Amino acid sequence: MPGRFLEQSVELEGRKMAAAHSGRGPALGAKLPLRLLLVLVLGLLWAPSRSWAHGGKYSREKNEPGTPPKREPGTEFRMEKLNQLWEKAKRLHFSPIKMSELNVDLKMQEKDELNWKKMKAEGLDDDGEKEAKLIRNFNVILAKYGLDGKKDAQLINTNYINDGTENDVLDDPRLEKLWNKAKTSGKFSSEELDKLWREFKHHKEKVHEYNVLLETVSRTEESHKNVISPLDGNPIKEDVLHSRHTELKDKLRSINQGFDRLRKVSHQGYDADSEFEEPRVIDLWDMAKTANFTQKELDSFREELKHFEAKIEKHHHYQKQLEISHQKLKHVEGTGDKEHLSRNKEKYAMLEEKTKELGYKVKKHLQDLSTRISRGLQHNEL
Repeated sequence: MPGRFLEQSVELEGRKMAAAHSGRGPALGAKLPLRLLLVLVLGLLWAPSRSWAHGGKYSREKNEPGTPPKREPGTEFRMEKLNQLWEKAKRLHFSPIKMSELNVDLKMQEKDELNWKKMKAEGLDDDGEKEAKLIRNFNVILAKYGLDGKKDAQLINTNYINDGTENDVLDDPRLEKLWNKAKTSGKFSSEELDKLWREFKHHKEKVHEYNVLLETVSRTEESHKNVISPLDGNPIKEDVLHSRHTELKDKLRSINQGFDRLRKVSHQGYDADSEFEEPRVIDLWDMAKTANFTQKELDSFREELKHFEAKIEKHHHYQKQLEISHQKLKHVEGTGDKEHLSRNKEKYAMLEEKTKELGYKVKKHLQDLSTRISRGLQHNEL
């Protein structure tokens, strides 16, 4: 019965079509077989839903920016521009440790950019400051790893394991002078000299990052002045300017404190009772002591820094293992032993993934701790 009813409906539809075209020749319903008419009518009924299912120009999927792009198989990131940078770094043959550091920085950038897209979809970030900060951070990454296309870009080598002190320069006469004094003073053991060199390198990175940030902030503010008419009032809101300059001020304060510490350690040697050894943790602790923390908060922060330092040491351990595994893998590739090569590749892949994972955790923890200190320092200035 249902089939018979459908045939009758189709036949009726055919006659209507025939009547509509009666001036052009014989009735269509009389000539077209029922089966063909059925196909035609069902095709018309199905066509709109097919168009909707594939997401046309005005579909919800196409116009809803909240859904993040999916990662293509075989790619490292969901965002195409980050994948392009990653592939460029591969072509430049970065060391395994530098690749893992870059991976962490790009993962953090991707997370922040996807969060910003959600904010934008919800109508937030009206003044565009979050977007401007993302652009600045991206420029810092490009400059940090020499991926900005500038021939004179300073590559910051984050591989502290196999870059001998003679193979690098500090790009600052004051730092060079302090380092040479410390090396010849006889106050440092071989292990302490390695630790001090790491502090010098960390300081160099901070200065470079500050200079890139200063340049991008200045460029952004200058472009605002050129684009917006003076009749509109201040081109950039006061709170936005304050946010940018606070960020620069915090970094400059950290640089100055870091230099004072390097000068003191270079002249006096390491204090046996010193709280921490890792440069980033020493920076945080020095800044925390000048922030508006109660004694209880400071004690709690000290304990958290101890956990953070342990996390960094674990990350360093995996970095060393990754470098050793990389050297072994290169050696085994030359022997032609497929079974041995397969085992080494598996181990290398495991260490590479673990190093990236720990690197991300360290970077995120550092970001959280720095934010807390920054709030305490800003409270001091109120």
